[in-house]
Amino acid sequence: MTPPTRAELITYLVRTGIAGHVDTPRQNNLKHYRRLVDKDPYHQFGLTFGHEWTFDEVLALMNKHCGVVGDADYTWGIDTIDPDLTVDALEAFADRLALAAERQESVMFATGHPNKLRETYRAWKDALAERGCAVVTAAGGYSYEVTTERPPTRRTIEWDEGIGIVTDGHLPRHSHHPFAMRAVLETLTRRGEAWPQLVIADHGFAGAAGEAGVPTLGFADSNDPALFLGEHEGKLLVTVPLDDGYLTEDYAPLREYVLARAGLL
Repeated sequence: MTPPTRAELITYLVRTGIAGHVDTPRQNNLKHYRRLVDKDPYHQFGLTFGHEWTFDEVLALMNKHCGVVGDADYTWGIDTIDPDLTVDALEAFADRLALAAERQESVMFATGHPNKLRETYRAWKDALAERGCAVVTAAGGYSYEVTTERPPTRRTIEWDEGIGIVTDGHLPRHSHHPFAMRAVLETLTRRGEAWPQLVIADHGFAGAAGEAGVPTLGFADSNDPALFLGEHEGKLLVTVPLDDGYLTEDYAPLREYVLARAGLL
């Protein structure tokens, strides 16, 4: 497909709801902000913060960096992601991918949204690999217990053509946890192998990488403030705001826009 212009991409993002008026409801956003302020590990994505964030501060930052409504009295209904902020972040993301290709850096891709974002990550991974970037994987088969579910279940790291995901032993599963990325980095260290020079990820994969000091590019929805706070505190390079719950093909224009700007088509 022909990559869209910036204006065309913004129009597309708003039309689909990937940005603009999004499906993630206001009440869910605010609930997650409060849980982050209360230091709920599930919403911290493996990150720690140097600042004691208040609810009002989190809301103000999410208004500035994601585009949610800044009025604390607006507590129910439709919320927003600013499509200009989305594309600004995508352009910064693309510029960092271009640098990785130029330097032939080692890269790692992983997603807690395997049924949504995996194919987009795969396109970027393949483009970087074609330009000499080594794709790093590790700790395949490592598993951990999820005690927040009843009954408790296990999650296992798998690498699907170079993209890290977790499964329940059979099917890919949505995940916020940082445990998989921590295991990946620990395994590389134990083997005496270098960590990736760049991680592209979301949820706990991105949070744990950023917390460990790995240069990280992340993607986050309006109800996932941790990565935005991590970027603000210097633990992530870029956090791209978008609704992360769409079908794989819905992200194709976004995917092509990044490849074109990065010179990777």
